[in-house]
Amino acid sequence: LQLQASGGGLVQAGGSLRLSCAASGFTLYYYGIGWFRQAPGKEREGVSCISTTGGSTYYADSVKGRFTISRDNAKNTVYLQMNNLKHEDTAVYYCAADLYHYDMGATFFSYDMDYWGKGTQVTVSS
Repeated sequence: LQLQASGGGLVQAGGSLRLSCAASGFTLYYYGIGWFRQAPGKEREGVSCISTTGGSTYYADSVKGRFTISRDNAKNTVYLQMNNLKHEDTAVYYCAADLYHYDMGATFFSYDMDYWGKGTQVTVSS
C-alpha cells in the first residue's frame, strides 16, 4: 500500500510541470489528497488539497491562480498542474492521503495523514 509522486524536474521560471500522485494497493476514491512541499532549510508546507469527491479544493495563497489540483479516480491518480513556476516553488513535493474529507481547507494539512508518498524534486531556475 503506497503512494508514488512523480513528474518533478528542472524547469525555467515561467514554465510548467504536472505532478502525479498514484496509489498502489488501495483505491484513492475515499481519500482526501494533499500536496505538500519542503524547500531546503524550511518547514514542510501544505500547497493544495482536494476532497474525496473532487468537488472541493484548497490552495495556499502562494500558489493560488497558478496551480490546479485534480483527480481521476478511474486512474487512481491525483494531479497537480503547476503553471508560471517561480524560483520559490523549488522544493521536494509530496502527496498524502487521509480518509473521508469533503470540505477542504487549510486544516486538512494538520491532519495525521494515512499515507505519504515519496517526494519528487521540483527545481525552478530563475
